[in-house]
Amino acid sequence: MSQYRDRPMDLADATLVIAAEKTGIKQILTLDSDFLFYRSSDRHSFDVIFLDDKR
Repeated sequence: MSQYRDRPMDLADATLVIAAEKTGIKQILTLDSDFLFYRSSDRHSFDVIFLDDKR
């Protein structure tokens, strides 16, 4: 969480990042655009799926 001081990360987002790292899952379903900025510990971005995405 400290690495995102300029874009504060709340506990829910931090929990999702940790869970994704532990499970190896890179897809995140969210309503929050902050996941476009978050990176996993290996510095890779997440595959962000927005709930309102029409794909």
